[in-house]
Amino acid sequence: MVNASGTRAVARCDELGVAPYSVTDDFLYRGYLSAAHAAAVNRTAEWMREAGMSVRMDTAGNLIGRYEASQAGRKALLIGSHIDTVRNGGRYDGVLGVMLAIECVAYLNETGRRLPFAIEVIAFGDEEGSRFPVAMLCSRAVIGQDVTGTPDLVDGDDISLAEALDTFEHSITIPMPEGRLSASRRHPGDILGYLEAHIEQGPVLEAENLSVGAVSGIAAQLRFEYTLKGEAGHAGTNAMHLRRDALAGAAEIMVEIENLARSGAPDEVATVGSIQALPGAANVVPGEVKFMLDVRAGDDERRNLLSDRIRTVARDICEQRRLSLSIRKLQDLAASPSDPGFVQMMEDALEATGHPRKTLVSGAGHDAMILSELCPSVMLFIRCAGGVSHNPAEKVDQADADEALEVMLKFLDLMEARADAQFVQTD
Repeated sequence: MVNASGTRAVARCDELGVAPYSVTDDFLYRGYLSAAHAAAVNRTAEWMREAGMSVRMDTAGNLIGRYEASQAGRKALLIGSHIDTVRNGGRYDGVLGVMLAIECVAYLNETGRRLPFAIEVIAFGDEEGSRFPVAMLCSRAVIGQDVTGTPDLVDGDDISLAEALDTFEHSITIPMPEGRLSASRRHPGDILGYLEAHIEQGPVLEAENLSVGAVSGIAAQLRFEYTLKGEAGHAGTNAMHLRRDALAGAAEIMVEIENLARSGAPDEVATVGSIQALPGAANVVPGEVKFMLDVRAGDDERRNLLSDRIRTVARDICEQRRLSLSIRKLQDLAASPSDPGFVQMMEDALEATGHPRKTLVSGAGHDAMILSELCPSVMLFIRCAGGVSHNPAEKVDQADADEALEVMLKFLDLMEARADAQFVQTD
C-alpha cells in the first residue's frame, strides 16, 4: 500500500504550525530568513529526502528537491508554493502546496516510477512580503529579478535583505557561489512548467460544494505607500479649526477608498492593511501618517483606473486639509492568466478524477503569476473552510487534500502522455 497521502500533507502543515517553526508560541509567524524559516527548511528537507529527492538551496533561500527523470538531460516540472507566513497566519496558506508536491514525488518513488521529465519540488522562502515590503521576492529571484540592492529594503528592525541573506542559518547545501538573488535565476530551457496547489482563500468552492478547482488566472495588483504630512501639536492647545492633522486626513481618505472600491465590479478591491501615525502619543496631534494601499482587479485597466481615482481623491482631501502627500509605488503585478494548455490539462485531470471542470480567477497573488514569465504555469485551488485565510482559523479538510493529490497525480499522468523528445529535452 502506497503511503503518500493528502492527509499526511495536512498533518505536516500542522507540525510546522508551532515553534520552532514559528518565531513565537503565541501565534504562527514564519518570516523569511528567520530562525523559524530555517527550522522549517531543515524539516522539509528531511521529508524531501524521505520521498526520494536530492536537496539543495539556491542563493535566495528557496529549498529545492529534485526527483530525476527516466533519462538524463530532461527538463523539470516545478511543483510547489511558499513556506513563509503572514503574522498571526494560518497553517495551510502556501505550505500545503509544498507538502502536496512532496506527496506527489513520494507516490512516484514508492511505486518505482520515473517520468520523462524531472520533478523539482520548490519551497519559496518569501511570497507574503511579511518581513520586507516587497512580496514574492523568491519567485522573482527564480525568474532573474534581483532587489537586494534596493537601499530602503529593510525589515522592521532595520536589517537589510542582503544582511538577512548573509546571516540565514540552515543546514542545506548551496551548490553555487554565495551572492545576490540573481544567482538563483533559472534558464527557461531547463523548465517544463510550474504547478502550484493552494488553498482557495475565498468562498467559491465551498459555496458550490466543490473540493478543488482549476485557476484560470490571477488578478492584477498594485501596492503603494501613502505618506501624509501635516503639523504635530499639543492635543490640548491646538484649536480644531487650525489643525493640520495627518491622521484625520488619512482616515477620510480611507473611507473614500472603501467607497470607490465598493462602487466598482466585485473583483475590484482596495485595502489599507497597515498604518503608522507619528509621533504616536495620545496627547499629540499626529503630524505624519504612512499607510499601505493594496489595489486589485481582474484586469490591468480597471485596476489602474481604481488606483487613479483613489489618488485623485486623496490629493483633493490633502489640499483641503493643508497636508502634503507623497505616494510611492512598491509593487506592480499585471494580471496573469494561466497557460491555456495547462488549464485544459488541469480541467481534464479534474474530470478524470470525478470532479467538475471548474475554473476560478484568483483575487490573491501567488508565486505562479511570477513563474508565468518563465514557463507555462497553472494552479489548483483547494477548498478552505469559510474561505478564511491569513488567519489562525484557516482550516482544510483532509479528504479535500487527498482529492487534490489525486488530481495532481492525474495531471502528471496527462503530462507524461503528451510528452515527446521535443517537449522534454533541455535547450
